[in-house]
Amino acid sequence: MTGPLNRRFVMTLAGTVGGVASMAPARAHTPDVKNPSGMENKTVLRIPKDNPTFAASIGSYEKYGYSPAVRAGGLLFIAGQVGRRPDGRIADTVAEQAELALQRTAEILRLEELTMADLVEVVSYHVDLKNNIEPFMEIKKKYTAKPYPAWSIIGVDALASPDLKIEIRSIAALRR
Repeated sequence: MTGPLNRRFVMTLAGTVGGVASMAPARAHTPDVKNPSGMENKTVLRIPKDNPTFAASIGSYEKYGYSPAVRAGGLLFIAGQVGRRPDGRIADTVAEQAELALQRTAEILRLEELTMADLVEVVSYHVDLKNNIEPFMEIKKKYTAKPYPAWSIIGVDALASPDLKIEIRSIAALRR
């Protein structure tokens, strides 16, 4: 197919503030009863309310109406994760925000019995990309290894909270 590539930009609240309260065990999945797509195998990850990585921000998924991660079509779609500390406060530096966002991503993967090596695509959104990319890349190196996932780095004017400098959303391949 020839011609220009059409791109659609979507602003999301994904991962901006936390988890969903649930008494379910870490691997529990709840079928999406409002699934108009007809995709019967779509399930939603529920983060246990006592999860120390998400702690104070656990109720935000429900509050803002999104899921931390969704299984569909052999993939795990992880909502955008940000640099929010377990106590709910946003980290001060880009490096700490990157570290926390990647820790949150790794925790969601762990709940699904996956690792960062299972990521197939990652998109990171950066406020003030020119000045913030270097500390981000230093942290990213600690969480990635060959073969690397596809990774898009996008500069943005702002994220859902004025203090946020980075948000990372990911897709992982489920193990069969």
